[in-house]
Amino acid sequence: MLRRIKGALSKTRQRWRQGLGSLIHGKKAIDADLLEHLEEILLSADLGVHTAQRLLSGLRDRLDRHERADPSRLNAFLKTELLTFLKKNESPLEVSGPVPFVVMMVGVNGVGKTTTIGKLALKFSKEGRSVILVAGDTFRAAAIEQLDIWGQRVGCPVIKHQSGSDPSAVIFDGLSAAKARGTEVVIVDTAGRMHTKFNLMEELKKMKRVMDKALPGSPHETLLVLDATTGQNAVSQAKQFHEAIGVTGVVLTKLDGTARGGVVVAIAEELGIPVKLVGVGEGLEDIEVFSAEDFVEGLFGD
Repeated sequence: MLRRIKGALSKTRQRWRQGLGSLIHGKKAIDADLLEHLEEILLSADLGVHTAQRLLSGLRDRLDRHERADPSRLNAFLKTELLTFLKKNESPLEVSGPVPFVVMMVGVNGVGKTTTIGKLALKFSKEGRSVILVAGDTFRAAAIEQLDIWGQRVGCPVIKHQSGSDPSAVIFDGLSAAKARGTEVVIVDTAGRMHTKFNLMEELKKMKRVMDKALPGSPHETLLVLDATTGQNAVSQAKQFHEAIGVTGVVLTKLDGTARGGVVVAIAEELGIPVKLVGVGEGLEDIEVFSAEDFVEGLFGD
């Protein structure tokens, strides 16, 4: 797992090392000029203004005079602080408790939501769990077809209606089928774009109400899929979805395609939402349960 995370973070790690290396080269102390340039490096890695300022404040408070005279201490401090930030909200995805266990997947179009559903279904299936997929994105015929293809690829039945159908009706049928069949996991796809953001959020709220009616207490996880390459826009999306429907975790896709993987820290620190899964490649099995220690080691390790 660590090897795969390191591979996904290679672009971020290279950029991080180059920035910090040039920053402390020839420096004899951690002074105001160094801190100013450090902030630029943190922001360029998409840690966000809030997180960057917290790191800098902690740096000023915790480094004593002896350590301030040794810029090489910077790496160790950043590693410790980032791990603290991520550990605080770490919460791996665990399928436990009620059967069926319902996972609601949300996110805007284009972030890799349907592909993530396919990868997640394969992961659960390989763990020996029975899985049903529910095609709740009825606004795009292509979304239903794509989910159907994923269902065939991973060997999971797909509950679907015709394009344009009421998505809540599809969800009700999906949960009813799962209960009747004794299925262990239900993964529900949802629309990523409607006429207005308000309409989308209201529809998602309705879906959650229907789930709770069909199976009290569900969904048990509401996972927001975000594209790591979009940087701070991903943080903005997380905030909007979380305020509207209460996101329980984030799945960060395309981590291997960006040099700004610090967005993981920004989401956890600014919003208090745990990153539960990360996409580490384009293959069917290229999805990993997020580990704060593996992430930080992948950022700083050799």
